[in-house]
Amino acid sequence: MNDTIKAFADFAWGLPLLILLIGGGLYLLVLSRFLPFRFLGHAIQVLRGRYDDPNDPGQINHFQALSTALSSTIGMGNIAGVAVAITMGGPGAVFWMWVSAVIGMSTKFFTATLAILYRGKDSAGVLQGGPMYFIVEGLGKSWKPAAIFFSICGMIGAFPVFNVNQLTQAINDIVLIPSGITVNFQSNLIIGLVLVSITAVVILGGLNRISKTASKLVPAMVLLYFVLIAIILISNIEVVPKYFKLIITEAFSANLYKGDTFLGGLTGGLILLGIRRGAFSNEAGIGTAPLAHGAAKTDEPVREGLVAMLGPAIDTLVICTLTALAILVTGVWQSSEANGVSLTASAFSSTMPVYGKYLLLICIVIFSLTSLLSYSYYGTKCMSFLFGDKYKHYYNYFYLVSIILGATTSLSMMINLTDGFFALMAFPTMTATILMAPRVIKEIKGYQKRLKKH
Repeated sequence: MNDTIKAFADFAWGLPLLILLIGGGLYLLVLSRFLPFRFLGHAIQVLRGRYDDPNDPGQINHFQALSTALSSTIGMGNIAGVAVAITMGGPGAVFWMWVSAVIGMSTKFFTATLAILYRGKDSAGVLQGGPMYFIVEGLGKSWKPAAIFFSICGMIGAFPVFNVNQLTQAINDIVLIPSGITVNFQSNLIIGLVLVSITAVVILGGLNRISKTASKLVPAMVLLYFVLIAIILISNIEVVPKYFKLIITEAFSANLYKGDTFLGGLTGGLILLGIRRGAFSNEAGIGTAPLAHGAAKTDEPVREGLVAMLGPAIDTLVICTLTALAILVTGVWQSSEANGVSLTASAFSSTMPVYGKYLLLICIVIFSLTSLLSYSYYGTKCMSFLFGDKYKHYYNYFYLVSIILGATTSLSMMINLTDGFFALMAFPTMTATILMAPRVIKEIKGYQKRLKKH
């Protein structure tokens, strides 16, 4: 059974998904005439609240919507995922993560614009946005099976098993084992219960409490991480230019790539690895971010799209690059046998021997906790779509149980299961987005006209 589920996860994250995410994203980028880059300045003004109107429909402001979406994407993918990519592909993998971020910006723009353009009402009559709503509202009732498929995958894919599993491992490796504490089922259970109690306090308070918590924690954690990496880079400043150059040259020569070939060559394999890690890190096209952006207070769909597209830029272009440079300039990627989160920890320890790994642990805990909060919201939203608003709170109880499972079992089966379902969410999301892309282009033209009048 374990092998079957692993094969399912590998298939779900395989070539068909990649063609859909990257091919679809490129199509959207060209169709919009590279809109994300032409409107970058305007997007930042919207994010800063220049156009906020408290009377607009929706539940949270632009900044809270982006923070909620970012709190789910800035997580283990940025700290552990980058380390995995470099271990397997060398510095060149980072370049292909950048490419996936640039394409991801256009995908996020389109999916979040649609999330506002085609909001639907849930059974309680509250305006909601997200892929399942824009599929039914935008493409009609005959597409409801695709919306149901998205919601079922979303409920399973949002379980935080991988996140909690990695967090528990980080706490064990950095704090418990060096302190001589035996790591066993009981110690993991205690970590699980602590996480459950912190998460429960926030998620049982609903979206407003989640978005308020996220909008305070996300900027703080990005800043702390930024400062820590800056210390590492300044300490190794003489080799920084060399590694920047290596990221670009290695992306095309693939001399350090150790994985399978793809499309007949090592470079193909490296491109696949980098893009897959990038997609896993910024979730563009999966359909999770539109669930958060769909709740934004605005009556201008394009505005929310512009805010959403900043997500992959912050997530992959900034944070993943910082992690990658820390791992490269300290040399741990060549000298250490560690992988994943432990490799990033050794990069921190090599520059800040006494307290480096503990400061990284603070970042990891905040990264993981904020992810726990937003994923629970995504799951309840899918539950509400399938069974009605009055049953959605039951999802949180399953969710809290899955945190304990993630902390106490290293069941690769559970991780592969949630990972596989997470990837499947992209199929209905991207199909509907590509079909409705011309309507978004029409909306952009209308928005530009309205801006000129103001």
